[in-house]
Amino acid sequence: MGGGEAKKSGGNPGKSGRGGKKKEVKKETGLGLTNKKDENFGEWYSEVVVNGEMIEYYDISGCYILRPWAMTIWEIMQKFFDAEIKKMKIKNCYFPLFVSPTVLQKEKDHIEGFAPEVAWVTKSGESDLEVPIAIRPTSETVMYPYYSKWIRGHRDLPLKLNQWCNVVRWEFSHPTPFIRSREFLWQEGHTAFATKEEADTEVLEILELYRRIYEEFLAIPVIKGKKSELEKFAGGYYTTSVEAFIPNTGRGIQGATSHCLGQNFAKMFEINFENEKGEKAMVWQNSWAYSSRTIGVMIMVHGDDKGLVLPPRVASVQVIVVPVPYKDADMQGIFDACNATVDTLCAAGIRAEADLRDNYSPGWKYSHWEMKGVPLRIEIGPKDFANNQVRAVRRDNVAKTDIPRAELVEKVNQILEDIQQSLFDAAKKKRDDCMHIARTWEEFVEALGQKKMILAPWCDEEEVEKDVKARTKGEMGAAKTLCSPFEQPELPEGTKCFASGKPATKWSYWGRSY
Repeated sequence: MGGGEAKKSGGNPGKSGRGGKKKEVKKETGLGLTNKKDENFGEWYSEVVVNGEMIEYYDISGCYILRPWAMTIWEIMQKFFDAEIKKMKIKNCYFPLFVSPTVLQKEKDHIEGFAPEVAWVTKSGESDLEVPIAIRPTSETVMYPYYSKWIRGHRDLPLKLNQWCNVVRWEFSHPTPFIRSREFLWQEGHTAFATKEEADTEVLEILELYRRIYEEFLAIPVIKGKKSELEKFAGGYYTTSVEAFIPNTGRGIQGATSHCLGQNFAKMFEINFENEKGEKAMVWQNSWAYSSRTIGVMIMVHGDDKGLVLPPRVASVQVIVVPVPYKDADMQGIFDACNATVDTLCAAGIRAEADLRDNYSPGWKYSHWEMKGVPLRIEIGPKDFANNQVRAVRRDNVAKTDIPRAELVEKVNQILEDIQQSLFDAAKKKRDDCMHIARTWEEFVEALGQKKMILAPWCDEEEVEKDVKARTKGEMGAAKTLCSPFEQPELPEGTKCFASGKPATKWSYWGRSY
């Protein structure tokens, strides 16, 4: 599996350590996690994101430092998505971080949805600002006054812009790295069309790209569907999403969203154009986004009691090469073989590094790179060197394979592809084992207590959804609709809503969520 830019690190110690003062070799790992994923998931997650060098905690609650190990994953997803939207003739731009109150409050439903999370700048030095300035929680109200300025006639359409940026959403309890933070990275696309048909088409095209990010890169199964009226984007026409599920907590998690905004924002911001008949018309708009939350979902789904487990397609380092010293062995030859292995893999587009540090034992290095989730470890000891081979050890299932050097690239690529698929298959099986069909309220409550993702027939009424939330509210949080899947099972005539007993109109997924 090729992986773009290859890297190499570690520094060859050459013959150092073989004469002169003997270096202390660290053998005890001290790297193990103190919490088990199945026993204390929250504490396990907090440990693994730090010990796996994904984040460092910051001195402001809810804000985190994203370390290079995490940023590389973000960059790999960004590279894929950015190339795909450019094929769709979507262009990148950048709008300011700050929003004036008058603009922010222009769309009433929209600002009500975000009001509790908006952070405000109120001072400059020691002086109070005459008018407080908001920090963007999202950019509809930042961008659309200028769409009104730029769009005049049908030849100005479609207008398709995207920006890679950060946003701030301040008020919440229980911050969780990647999943729920006060500042996070995302892309947000904002497009305007002459017709609803064009907008509808793009909504689904973008949603498919989000599915590909989760399933093809992060090896996480997702469900594509439509949000309920209660759960849709504030001020929007309809919202589609990809929904993932965390079996350990029994919670759904919104993976990414693609919204059709309809003409609501066009009306508020007077985004009008003259159509081909010379008539005045309002544009149809979309907005869509995925964020650094994706990384948190990946950690939660694949991580284990040894640390991170990274899918090869997004791993910063896909292969780590470790020399295995032995008494009286030709260590210089083994170091040279490690470097040659890295060079061969890097030349083939595989992201590989060698860990040649001579003050750490092989066992310590194994634990260290397992904690960081590197998909494949290659060990080279005296026997491997003598037999012109390497030993490959998988992170996901610890399977060991001896590979002749002549077949190195071919075999490593095969193993990486197999790891990627195996992670997806394992995650899908765990997710599917947690899915339950409930046709009555009693079945629904029982499945909810078992931390299931529940597919149930529903009458699609907002008041019924509110009632379900009220009736399931507790320490674990209330249940709500996750989405109504696009792939709808057959709904036999006469099927009743599980919650109200009224005629059901669709199947919807329900559960607790992040």
